[in-house]
Amino acid sequence: MEPHGRKCKNVSIKTSIVIPAYNEAARLMNGYQRLAPVLERLGTDVTEIIVIDDGSSDGTLKVAHSVYGHLPETLFVQQPHNLGKGAAVRLGIALARGEYVIAADADMAIDPTHFPEILDALVESPLAPGSRTSEGRINYESALRTVAGGAFHQLVRHYAGTTVRDTQCGCKGFQIGPARLLALLGMIDGFAYDAEMFFLAEQLGLAVHPIPVEWDDVSGSSVKVSRVMMTMLHDLRGLSHTNYENPVVELASDVDAHQIDHLARQARVQGLVIARGVENSLLVLPRDGALAGLGIATALKGTLRTARLTELRARTYDAV
Repeated sequence: MEPHGRKCKNVSIKTSIVIPAYNEAARLMNGYQRLAPVLERLGTDVTEIIVIDDGSSDGTLKVAHSVYGHLPETLFVQQPHNLGKGAAVRLGIALARGEYVIAADADMAIDPTHFPEILDALVESPLAPGSRTSEGRINYESALRTVAGGAFHQLVRHYAGTTVRDTQCGCKGFQIGPARLLALLGMIDGFAYDAEMFFLAEQLGLAVHPIPVEWDDVSGSSVKVSRVMMTMLHDLRGLSHTNYENPVVELASDVDAHQIDHLARQARVQGLVIARGVENSLLVLPRDGALAGLGIATALKGTLRTARLTELRARTYDAV
C-alpha cells in the first residue's frame, strides 16, 4: 500500500468520498466531470477524495493524480496487486476522516447530484445506499440483462437475508462509525462485498435507508460479468456459515476516544471503532491487530479477547 496526498492533516472533514479503481484510467476524467459540480456544493475544503488504485496496470494512479490532485483534500493509495473491490472499499473506509463516507464507482455512473440527499439521510440512518430500482426492478440497457439481473438480485437478497432490493448499486453512504465496523468485520474482497455488508448490517441491527437514484449504464467496465457472478454466488452461499469474530479490547463504557486514538497512532494501527454499550465498550480491531490491541489493553487496563456479531449488535459506534 503506497499512500500519496493528504495535504492538510488537521482540517475537519465532513464527507469522505471513497473511489475504488481498477484499470479505470480511461473513465476517471468523465467521472470527475460528473462529480465536480457536487463537490463545489458540498465544499472542497470539507470533502476529501480517497482513490484506492486496486493494483491497476493502465496508469490509473497517475491519471487519478492528474484528475483529482488539484483538490485541497485528497489521498491516493495504490495496492501492490489486485485484491478486489471489497478490499479497496474497506481500505478507503479505514483511511477516511469524514463524519460520513460515500463509496462511489470511478465512472460516477450513479448521478452524484444524489450525494447531498444521501448525506441528509445519514444524519439519522447508519446506512443510506443508492437504489436503482424502478417499479421493483433495475432496468439495464437490454431486456435480457434486466431479467437476468433481476433473478441474480433475488439470489443476493436470499443469501444475504436483506430486504434491500439493489445491493449492488455502485454508490453507498455510511456514517463513519458503522462503516468502520462493517469494514473491520468484512471478509469478502470481491464484488459480493456489498451483499456481505448488508448481511452484517442485518445481523448488527443497523438501519438501512435506501435512496432512489438515477444512473447511466456507462460502457468501458473491466468487469467480466459471467466470471464475477460465479465467484459472487460462491461467496454468498458462505455468508451464513462464516464465523465473524474479531479481536477486541474490552474497556469501560465511558472510555475516552482521544486516549485510544493516541495509543492507536503509537501502535500504527488504523480504522478502529469503539462499540459502546451500557456495561462496557469494545474497541474492535482488525483481525491482524491483536498485538497492537495488547499494548492498548495494557495502557488502559482493559482486556484483550475476541467478540462475535451477537456481542457487537445494538451498540453505538464511534470511529477512532
